[in-house]
Amino acid sequence: MVKDPVCGMTIEESKAAATEEYQGATLYFCSDSCHSKFQANPAQYVPVETTKDPG
Repeated sequence: MVKDPVCGMTIEESKAAATEEYQGATLYFCSDSCHSKFQANPAQYVPVETTKDPG
């Protein structure tokens, strides 16, 4: 089971309406609508990884 990054719905990978490769990860979407929202503004739904200065 995976979570749609837009609406948070838990879905089975095999039943995802759409998928997308983003920053080296495969994301799964419950609907084409959620996929379209993600494509319009991916940064809103996936946190940007930041590096911390250990010093």
